[in-house]
Amino acid sequence: MAEEAKAKGNAAFSAGRFDEAVRHFTALADAEKTVELKPDWPKGYGRLGAALVGLESFDDAVSAYRKGLEIEPHNEALKAGLSDAQAAAARAHRAPPGSSPFGNIFEGPELWAKLTADPSTRSYLQQPDFVRMIQEVQRNPNNLNTYLSDQRMMQALGVLLNVKVRTSEEMEKGAPEAELPNKSPKSESSQRAPESQPEPDPAPMEVEKDDEGRRKAEAQKEKEAGNSTYKKKDFDTAIQHYTKALELDDEDISFLTNRAAVYLEMGKYEECVKDCDRAVERGRELRSDFKMIAKALTRKGTALVKLAKTSKDYEPAIESFQKALTEHRNPDTLKKLNDAERAKKDLEQLEYYDPNLADEEREKGNELFKQQKYPEAVRHYTEALRRNPHDPKQQGGVLHEVGALPEGLKDAEKCIELDPSFSKGYTRKGAVQFFMKEYDKALETYQEGLKHDPSNQELLDGVRRCVEQINKANRGEISPDELKTRQAKAMQDPEIQNILSDPIMQQVLVDFQENPRAAQEHLNSPQVMQKIQKLVSAGIVQMR
Repeated sequence: MAEEAKAKGNAAFSAGRFDEAVRHFTALADAEKTVELKPDWPKGYGRLGAALVGLESFDDAVSAYRKGLEIEPHNEALKAGLSDAQAAAARAHRAPPGSSPFGNIFEGPELWAKLTADPSTRSYLQQPDFVRMIQEVQRNPNNLNTYLSDQRMMQALGVLLNVKVRTSEEMEKGAPEAELPNKSPKSESSQRAPESQPEPDPAPMEVEKDDEGRRKAEAQKEKEAGNSTYKKKDFDTAIQHYTKALELDDEDISFLTNRAAVYLEMGKYEECVKDCDRAVERGRELRSDFKMIAKALTRKGTALVKLAKTSKDYEPAIESFQKALTEHRNPDTLKKLNDAERAKKDLEQLEYYDPNLADEEREKGNELFKQQKYPEAVRHYTEALRRNPHDPKQQGGVLHEVGALPEGLKDAEKCIELDPSFSKGYTRKGAVQFFMKEYDKALETYQEGLKHDPSNQELLDGVRRCVEQINKANRGEISPDELKTRQAKAMQDPEIQNILSDPIMQQVLVDFQENPRAAQEHLNSPQVMQKIQKLVSAGIVQMR
């Protein structure tokens, strides 16, 4: 498959279609690398299938889509891709009766090299309608009969067959008057009379070709005018220019993305979203560059963020940014995604704020704590803090109870010592450790409990909560003071102290900062990896 992509890329390059050549060289390689790095990601197979369809390797594309559906059977995009690939494969395998005997000369990338090398056909390769005509014949040789009335196709056929084909202009020049010296003017006139009879006129095709080129050129001028007026903040005029460009040429989605950018500046966010959706849809039909589709999706996400009024409103924006990143990983898009996720979380906390409910939850936690029902108490204390995180009374009341947590920890450990299979012992111990913000230790406790009771929901919820807190620290989503407190607590842990004093681990940590390649080699050691994970969980090391 890689060799085929290379061949098609070379042909596109020879024909002067440089953007297409780059896509051939990179699209398949990127898709194959994605699948290799993350074989359980269904979207990777969707990318691979799309690349293979673009290379007309339809059977391989069908196989790629099916592998993706094995992972995610209900993925609608993969289903649609599979259907299209199967239809294309059926068309490719079908040999219609009466197919053209010249069809085989249109096979292989050398076709484009021949047409480029011959002066009589070289200029045709700059004409989009001629290129599409050749591609149609490549897909179905029987289409050749449809295009034989086009003088350009006849000329191309002559080049590919290595025979001289005389054009209508050459035929007219090929019968000069000097060949008839003995004829009188009258007989000369009568002799030439048949030549003046109407013949099939290729002019309409030439007019159509010239008209399309003219319209595309005018569309580009309109786009440039739109760009100029946009820079001058004359947004209404810019919109007019981009709209005119679209009317002239609907095969360039940059007219849509540029108009969407103007709507974004004008605060017409709904119009921006509509243009971005249309650009993505049209771009997929035209198999436009992934970067252009990613740009449209990013712009849509930006507009949706502007429209967001509740935390739930951020969800479609986040989804749009995520889709853009699957098309093309761009640092600006990634930053916009992180900002949107952070804004959503902040708004969720604001929406959740309720001082009265916070007081009620704290009182429930106090009662349960007195009954030594520590996991239940922890849940109510946590809810109280979520409902009113900045109230000193809440912080003070909860922290007062935390002073007794070491006692609860000892009780839970005693339960486990008496009966190592007692699930409640692990949930209580993990809850106390979690509330003391010893998330790495709580995670270990919950995981140990799951060895004895793998389906216990309390233990599973505990693992999820610990992982969320650890990941928050890794992403830098906790305050500097909280991170400093967590690190200080971890530094008092003898196990952490032993890891940090280990000369080998000291070298590993130095390599992570100064020699990434050596650091990667260290990670091949399970023992080193386990210690690194311990430091990450404790907040000592952050992975970016």
